[in-house]
Amino acid sequence: MLLLNLGGPDSLDAVEPYLENLFRDPFLIRIPFLVGPLRRWFARWAARRRAPHARQLYAEIGGRSPIGPLTEAQARRLEEELGPGFRCYVAFSAWTPYIREAVAQARADGCARLVGVSLYPQWCSATTESAFFDLRKAAAGMPIAEVDRYPDDPQYLDALTSTVKEALARFPDPSRVHVLFSAHGVPQSLIRRGDPYEREIGQTVRGVLQRLPAGQPWSLSYQSKVGPVKWLEPATADHLPELARKGVREVLVVPVAFVSDHIETLHEQRILLRGIAVEAGIERYEVAAAINDCRLFARALAHLVR
Repeated sequence: MLLLNLGGPDSLDAVEPYLENLFRDPFLIRIPFLVGPLRRWFARWAARRRAPHARQLYAEIGGRSPIGPLTEAQARRLEEELGPGFRCYVAFSAWTPYIREAVAQARADGCARLVGVSLYPQWCSATTESAFFDLRKAAAGMPIAEVDRYPDDPQYLDALTSTVKEALARFPDPSRVHVLFSAHGVPQSLIRRGDPYEREIGQTVRGVLQRLPAGQPWSLSYQSKVGPVKWLEPATADHLPELARKGVREVLVVPVAFVSDHIETLHEQRILLRGIAVEAGIERYEVAAAINDCRLFARALAHLVR
């Protein structure tokens, strides 16, 4: 099994080359005329321009992304659930260990068949399609099975709901807490072209709500917008002040579409958005942990692999 995710820089020195890898990805950065040498030039220029600010953000969460160790822990959990005869490898699109490196290691270890397991529960052409494109290219000639999405899988929903309930228990009266599902945004143009991401986010949110007490206040918003094009709305940064204006005073932010804590949960949700919420008048602001190495999630993945 190859656990497919984006990855993240493992040091401050890795931030700029990591960003360059992101900007080189034609699935992630969709500018049609950027091909060949022009895309490579653009990626170097954009990474150099954004790196100082990004390094500061990573410095504020410990100097690196935790996604590498967390995905390694997920891999070990999945191996335990599957038992003998299965090997799990971490495989990243934008940082080490790269997908091609994980495939090469699996070949060297004598693996006869590969199962690509997406750590993006909801399918998106910007991420899922990119990861499986790299996997198919690297694994040419080997049998491949794909777990490419599971937005409404009951065991996955149980795992996600467990993180929500654990966080709600920190409040004096959970029934009064507004649960804000915050998903990574994408350009609306992707959705218009038929990308199922928004629809599958909705499936996940509805599945969690069915597992929470009836009447739990909730809403859905999208974060991490970059660039001038129109993205899915409402933006979390705009939605939090709107909730405050409506009288909401207690908010629990739930990472949706994120199975591992990383820069967008540890900095954007816990630091940047917290500041926006408090300034707007939210009196208590909490963030649920990502699924990370939750045993329930490992069982869900094992079921999907089988």
